[in-house]
Amino acid sequence: MISKRFFSFFMLSSSLCIAAAHAQTITGTPGSPSATQTIDGRQIPAPPLPFGGTINLDAPSSKPFWPPTVVPPAGAPNILLIMTDDAGYGVSSTFGGVIPTPALDRVANAGLRYTQFHSTALCSPTRAALITGRNHHSVGFGVVTEQSTGFPGYDSVIGPENATVGEILKENGFTTSWFGKNHNTPSFQYSQAGPFNQWPVGMGFDYFYGFMGGETNQWTPYLFKNTTQVFPWVGKPGYNLTTDLADNAIDYLRQTEAAAPDKPFFLYFVPGGTHAPHQPTPEWIAKFKGKFDMGWNAMRDQIYANQKRLGVIPANTALTPWPDSLPKWDTLSADDKKLFARQAEVYAAYVAYTDHEIGRVIQEVEDQGKLDNTLIIYIEGDNGTSSEGSMSGTPFDLAALQGIDVPVEKQLQFYDAWGSDVTSPHMATPWAWAFDTPFKWTKQIASHFGGTRQGMAMAWPARIKDAGGIRHQFHHMIDIVPTMLEATGVRAPLSVNGIAQRPIEGVSMAYSWDKANADAPSARTTQYFEMFGDRAIYHDGWIASTTPPQPPWLMGLAKMPDVIGGYDWELYNLAEDYSQNNDLAAANPAKLQELKDLFLVEAAKYNVFPLDNSIVQRLLAPRPSPTAGRNSFSYSGQVSGVPASASPDLLARSYTITAEVEIPDSGAEGMLATLGGRFGGYGFYLLKGKPVFAYNLLALEHFRWAGKDALTPGKHTVAFEFTYNGPGPGKGGTGVLKVDDAEVDRQPIPNSTPFLMTIDETFDVGVDTRSSVNDADYQVPFAFTGKLDNITFKLGPTQLTANDQAAVRTKLARARD
Repeated sequence: MISKRFFSFFMLSSSLCIAAAHAQTITGTPGSPSATQTIDGRQIPAPPLPFGGTINLDAPSSKPFWPPTVVPPAGAPNILLIMTDDAGYGVSSTFGGVIPTPALDRVANAGLRYTQFHSTALCSPTRAALITGRNHHSVGFGVVTEQSTGFPGYDSVIGPENATVGEILKENGFTTSWFGKNHNTPSFQYSQAGPFNQWPVGMGFDYFYGFMGGETNQWTPYLFKNTTQVFPWVGKPGYNLTTDLADNAIDYLRQTEAAAPDKPFFLYFVPGGTHAPHQPTPEWIAKFKGKFDMGWNAMRDQIYANQKRLGVIPANTALTPWPDSLPKWDTLSADDKKLFARQAEVYAAYVAYTDHEIGRVIQEVEDQGKLDNTLIIYIEGDNGTSSEGSMSGTPFDLAALQGIDVPVEKQLQFYDAWGSDVTSPHMATPWAWAFDTPFKWTKQIASHFGGTRQGMAMAWPARIKDAGGIRHQFHHMIDIVPTMLEATGVRAPLSVNGIAQRPIEGVSMAYSWDKANADAPSARTTQYFEMFGDRAIYHDGWIASTTPPQPPWLMGLAKMPDVIGGYDWELYNLAEDYSQNNDLAAANPAKLQELKDLFLVEAAKYNVFPLDNSIVQRLLAPRPSPTAGRNSFSYSGQVSGVPASASPDLLARSYTITAEVEIPDSGAEGMLATLGGRFGGYGFYLLKGKPVFAYNLLALEHFRWAGKDALTPGKHTVAFEFTYNGPGPGKGGTGVLKVDDAEVDRQPIPNSTPFLMTIDETFDVGVDTRSSVNDADYQVPFAFTGKLDNITFKLGPTQLTANDQAAVRTKLARARD
């Protein structure tokens, strides 16, 4: 029998030992449910406190003890971190643009505008830097995840040694949430098989509501709540994701306010606007009718004048020359001008619509009485404006991404529908250049500010008192995390979950908040830039930049020089030349060499090597995948929402799809298997009992094989066999449709999808979600009404060549007609 005396001595001794090891600062009555604890943050999560009550043999003679709730340091603000997509410095009205952005204006007028704030030049690399406070190569995001390669700077894995600001703030007592775009999960981990440690909920965010990947259709998005797919547009005509994201963020703020009004929030709001596809609502499109008839050159002059008037560029800033490679507006035909103006109207509508919805979230913070103690950081764009829509724009952006141009006369067929659910549009390259005024270049170009300079405003009424002020210090995305940590009084941890942390590489911008420091020297003295081999190095007011050897609108299909010795360099004194207009390389070779040497030092420090200027090749590079090495796939019943990366890859190879079905006496129809939808993909289905295989070539051309007779009741084998005319991508082949081993249709096709069949649609079996691959035949969900016993995919070997750039341009010629 245990003696009470021995039991009490054992429990007291254990508690004292643990308490000595893990002493913590407690506020309130220790052990009470209302007690709180502020941790030192060196180690997160904080070590558990020992039980501080008394345990005897029975409850009446024992004393309970509640562990204290972790809270941030007293007075820590809420944080609302906002970033839009694919919007350069000259887009917003806040920084001189012609598109009204009243929500960004509101933040700027209540706080500060920053005129030398920088991105990495591309989507997910910028986002990785933003949420970790470390350079993009340091956290594996030297490129977007879809182009990841097996090197530390390029594997698209934010490792446990690089905890996000979500993780840090969550463990220090904040609610943490993420709404909108998530382009920081490896593309090969999108499936429901996980792992989920690289999803937002595995990176420190309590709640995630948004889409996976670089873009999504705003009408039928690839949408998740935490790790579960959701379909909120079903039964909601007029649904648009941009409004839905704001609605959900507002609802989340209300829910957490009701449950824990004193708990500060960190809300990361990153809508898809204004990345392609440009899909605002019709009401917003109507607001901009005729607003861009002046054309891109006149608009550029107007933005430049606005920027000088607002003081967001120095008075002596030069407007960089319009490049000879881009047409001037007055050289265009009437049809060209009509189409291109329409493209800009829809883009502008998307900018304004997105800003409006952001404004609703900010207003909710004010309505809750929390605006005064909320740090709002609003970044307009994660890189410069995108030129990926091709020289003439496109009604189908996935085609443009693969080097397929759509002639103006064909694009005009979609004029009235531009931006609707039957288009996934992007605008012509010259608009992108003009929206990056006063700089040269666009998104993807890391060496010049057209690709990396972002308008950013920051407000915190309780702390930042220089309302409407302008700051000119040189800063970068990696500086946001240390700014938030200084504002909250939370320290960067030395270890997270037992893993030693890589140091935060950014510097806090909080020094710039005081009016007395308005002209203080920048706390950031050095910053490298690199994307696709294009690179630059900033140091103490100077920047050395490589000359881009090929423009990004060629989508990597042009021949590139040797990445080490084949690049020219430029040199700029930014103290006198804000827009990188006056190249001093020839006049000051010693300074140029000094900076080139410094780039090598910084690149070695931050995992930039090996340099790689390939684009298409990296899209095709092998990477971890649940389908890697497999040539046979089998499914039965109904399966929905498998990401393309986890589905059978039919590109550039021969294949056979065989379905074993059972038809009831009443007949059957519906989807057997599909990947993609309205803007590219395939579907294998029964239509009124007749077998059909439909192939949608990026919405540009449709091919269809069909049987003449409906399947009779009973069991049948339906197969589609495709023989590919390789090697190389984008080639044609011959398809044969069979029923019970008898051929029922055969036809060749001249071309197939070259690299990407879909970005934001999924692989489904027995049903179809989001959009139909052939609207003329069926509408989703088109569930199969018979019994699908089994469907099997047998894949032949890939027929991609090691170097296929020339072949791509030649073999896609017919698709461009």
